Amino acid sequence: MENSLPLHLCHVHKFSIIINRTYTFLHCIAIAFLIYYRASFLYQEAKTRTTPLLPWLLVFAGELVLSFMWLVGQAYRWRPVYRTVFPERLPEDDNKFPAIDVFICTADPKKEPTVEVMNTVLSAMALDYPPEKLHVYLSDDGGASITLTGMKEAFKFARSWLPFCKKYGIKTICPKAYFSSSEYQYADSGRAEFMEEKQKIKEKYEAFKERVLRAAEKGQAEDKNAQISTGAHPSLIEVINEKGNEATEQVKMPLLVYVSREKRPSHSHHFKAGALNVLLRVSGVISNSPYMLVLDCDMYCNDPTSARQAMCFHFDPKISPSLAFVQFPQTFHNLSKNDIYDSEIRSIFRILWYGLDGLKGPVLSGTNFYIKREALYGISLQKGLDLIELKNSFGQSNEFLKSLRADHKSSIDDGSDSSSKLLPETKVLASCAYEDNSKWGDEAITWLWLQVGFMYHSLVEDYFIGFKSLHCKGWKSVYLNPSRPQFLGTSTTNLNDLLTQGTRWGAGLAEVLISKFSPLIYGPPRMSLLASMGYAELASFPIYFFPLWCFATIPQLCLLNGISLFPEVSDSKFYIFLFIFLSSLSKHLYEVLKTGGSIRIWRNEQRIWMIKGVTCYFYGTLNAIMSKLGLSEASFVPTNKADDDEQAKRYLMGIFDFQTSTMFLAPLVTLTILNIVAFFWGVLRMIITGDWEKMFAQVLLSFYILIIGYAIIEGMFVRKDTGRIPPSMTILSTILSVIFLSLGSIVLMY
Repeated sequence: MENSLPLHLCHVHKFSIIINRTYTFLHCIAIAFLIYYRASFLYQEAKTRTTPLLPWLLVFAGELVLSFMWLVGQAYRWRPVYRTVFPERLPEDDNKFPAIDVFICTADPKKEPTVEVMNTVLSAMALDYPPEKLHVYLSDDGGASITLTGMKEAFKFARSWLPFCKKYGIKTICPKAYFSSSEYQYADSGRAEFMEEKQKIKEKYEAFKERVLRAAEKGQAEDKNAQISTGAHPSLIEVINEKGNEATEQVKMPLLVYVSREKRPSHSHHFKAGALNVLLRVSGVISNSPYMLVLDCDMYCNDPTSARQAMCFHFDPKISPSLAFVQFPQTFHNLSKNDIYDSEIRSIFRILWYGLDGLKGPVLSGTNFYIKREALYGISLQKGLDLIELKNSFGQSNEFLKSLRADHKSSIDDGSDSSSKLLPETKVLASCAYEDNSKWGDEAITWLWLQVGFMYHSLVEDYFIGFKSLHCKGWKSVYLNPSRPQFLGTSTTNLNDLLTQGTRWGAGLAEVLISKFSPLIYGPPRMSLLASMGYAELASFPIYFFPLWCFATIPQLCLLNGISLFPEVSDSKFYIFLFIFLSSLSKHLYEVLKTGGSIRIWRNEQRIWMIKGVTCYFYGTLNAIMSKLGLSEASFVPTNKADDDEQAKRYLMGIFDFQTSTMFLAPLVTLTILNIVAFFWGVLRMIITGDWEKMFAQVLLSFYILIIGYAIIEGMFVRKDTGRIPPSMTILSTILSVIFLSLGSIVLMY
């Protein structure tokens, strides 16, 4: 008799719903009064206006953008839920589990050290899942010989590492994390035996690491077959171990496959989305697992049970037919206590994704998700398919087209020799020209509605495919955040990488926002309004630059010229603005404290939001607009995963490191100087005139900006270390501030 107990439960945050909806109601009323106040000014006769029209309109526009962003963001707060799973209730028979392909992508061994990537590979191989149903693929976009050598060395070490983890029930299945941890996991009996074996495994790990590092230093692999160019290069696919080989007879090992797709300057490679599509095709003819786990190369498996936890949803017949993927949060092992750069992205994974889970499901988040292959193909594998249409959509490979059949058995299942029969075909599938005249990554809508694989035309391919190709087509997703992090990665720990990464994300999101697939236009006919609002808020993140630039410059410029933009303190309308300002800050503080944060974390998130708004959100939006006009092409630069010891040390100490480019520093320092001048001039003006009510709101705004951004002031005037803001930058920004003040004053005169 089958177990009738549920495999998972969904819990609704009822108290949060009451708080959120009450707050939404009150805040909406306040915003309505604000809009009425601002709009009524426009109906006054020009002669009776005491404030110039242009700054009033700019501030009003900024308030409208902030109000829009706040409104669409309430979708996340409408019905937040959280989930629990019971993997112990899954079938005991391993034969009942579906196969899983693990996709790991790397691009540059200099920015993504090979030893770190191999630790991710080893952790994936050590998942608590039937090894014959687990297949690990590594995409090496750099075509680096050291990566292939690392794969071979990792497989050799895995022969010892995997049995050790299984024998003693090791939970920390990433070797580097396990051996650097102070926790010693062992069985209740035989502790001496465990410690002895643990020491042997550690020695083998050190030897493995030494061999990889030595090969990296030499700059070439020991295996001559692995020597391929890191620039333009042909496709190379190598199965590190074959099912049934002598090497795997004693220890059951997951399949390990190295994939380096062909790259030519004449063909666009479409970044990570292109690499994942190649993995889809190559894995389709080798293992053809119905489910895939996608991981970043620096995001290792921290717990062996994630696959079984995901299967608690995929095994449920009530939700499985429409369930596209199970998303786990991104968590990081290198975060400091205060996380001054908000590298954790707390609001995304601790607030927003819970809210989306109560609607249509969380956004596809780039890594840490178990996804159904059928959902990525855009077709039902159970239905009859026309061969001509299939070739027009999926390409000309007959072997790959066979894999689309629901009854197709992979080469792993039927025991065929994949090296001799299928590897030549996989090289074709990984070639540059294979996607020509097909629907791979295509955004066009065909009559069959086939949009195959991960979508191109966006730097945020995960967001794009989650919205357009999955949720808009009726697929759902779930969000699971267990108490023990299932995956741990390396986050950015310096300002330069943070803003570079933010610019890339901002450009990708802005591209979606201004495209025909803008969520509020494309979404509502295909999904609920609330779910569309959730996607719209993410896509609109880059436009935060407009209100932030407005409120960091226009009120300050008017303050210096004696122009009031807000009601006097004695005016009852002033309290509309005060309520909106304080309620927004209080709600954010409540959410931070509720999720285990602190007031310092709240301040850090406010500061990074403002820093990103005036820098990377601005540049990202500008890049998207220029790309839309055909004036430039979107660029992609991998975030550096190799730690800089000096910058990492400052991060752990909670000290900002301003060693970044002028394009990021100039706006920050210029706006800070402008607000310093405006604040002190405003205070002096109130003291001299005695009229503090008229300009109080603008002085308070500058004071708030300076308090939140004190780290910038400290970097300019207090610090003397190499991580400070260079004096030359302070001088340049002072000149820019003077120019802005002069031009602004001239404009205000008209």
